[in-house]
Amino acid sequence: MLDLTLLREQPEVVRESLTTRGATEALALLDRLIAVDGDWRRDTQAVERLKAQRNALSDAVRRARQSGAPAEPLVAESRALGDQLGALEVALDASQRTRDALQMQLPNVLLRDVPAGGEDANVVVRSWGTPRPVDGVRPHWEIGEALGLVDLAAGARISGSGFIVYRGLGARLVRSLMNWMLTLHTSEHGYEEVWVPSLVTRQTMTGTGQLPKFEEDLYRTRDEDLFLIPTSEVPITNLLRDEVVEAARLPLALTGYSPCFRREAGSAGKDTRGLLRVHQFDKVEMVRICAPEESERELALLTGHAEAVLQRLGLPYRVVLLAGGDTGIASAKTYDLEVWAPGVGKWLEVSSCSTFTDFQARRANIRFRPGGGGKPRFPHTLNGSGLAFPRTIAAILEHWQRPDGTVDVPEVLRPWLGVDRLG
Repeated sequence: MLDLTLLREQPEVVRESLTTRGATEALALLDRLIAVDGDWRRDTQAVERLKAQRNALSDAVRRARQSGAPAEPLVAESRALGDQLGALEVALDASQRTRDALQMQLPNVLLRDVPAGGEDANVVVRSWGTPRPVDGVRPHWEIGEALGLVDLAAGARISGSGFIVYRGLGARLVRSLMNWMLTLHTSEHGYEEVWVPSLVTRQTMTGTGQLPKFEEDLYRTRDEDLFLIPTSEVPITNLLRDEVVEAARLPLALTGYSPCFRREAGSAGKDTRGLLRVHQFDKVEMVRICAPEESERELALLTGHAEAVLQRLGLPYRVVLLAGGDTGIASAKTYDLEVWAPGVGKWLEVSSCSTFTDFQARRANIRFRPGGGGKPRFPHTLNGSGLAFPRTIAAILEHWQRPDGTVDVPEVLRPWLGVDRLG
């Protein structure tokens, strides 16, 4: 959530960010929040004044009784003041709850270099590798089913559309990607591996920004009010919730595998075939937590770690800076990594690397104590996929397929998979 000091002292910064996002409807929300916060501050001052008056009256009543003077008029005045104070405190509490709810609805402030506009305004900042021509390349679902790697019909029969069954070497490919990616990030990139729950509380979802805005896109249990995670970013970031860490521990680098669950898969009929949009998928996630001064460097480092995965798989990709209208509400800046899939003739997003500045840290109450002491500060949180499996598998099957219908296994996966060719 946004810093109230920023809202009070520099509301124009928030307005400019909302305009860059194209979120004009949120400008009215901002105006209302500023007005409610003004009411809250006014009522807070009034409550403090009344409390001071009540304390003074209590002292006057005590002195009157000690001296034998009549205290009843002072007692009556004190009671009336207490009634007035009680009513004002009720109004103050209502103002605070309204302000907090409005504050939770505003998106993060974008960094200055994020371009304005929607998806069409996204900027390709660099690319790697040579995209394979689309001629003669079969889509991944065709070759995957022909080789017995995926069984989409079984997934639909068991769970409905948007669910995948991997079989044989396909299942082993999933396991190999998990093991190799986690080993790369821990052994070479310096992350601590964690294994986290797939069900989390409402408070945990709120801490990283999935709630309240995206509740309809989440799977939720009926009785316990627990949510299936859309990404392991949620539980990994919340490992530090309500904690104060020492500055010497920063930056913290955590990585973990998890299944991910999203109800919005296949929305608007886009990319619904094969592995491209599914309700359940597997992913290795990277989370970094750092001092605000290191945030820009950490984003470059994080993005580079995700790029290293694609480079070692030999998959051509591009890095895209998202425009404001295409940036998630919690993010201040996002780079998407898009891998080339010649079988479908598309660039497929396999990772989003984002800095959230102190937006998530404020919501989850994550703080750090500066070196040498001092008041705890909010760190910056960052995360990125390293990588999501389904589209990575789709790109492998399409980029590395051979004319005879087999698929070469990327060299880095061969020790994990045990074969050098699928089929």
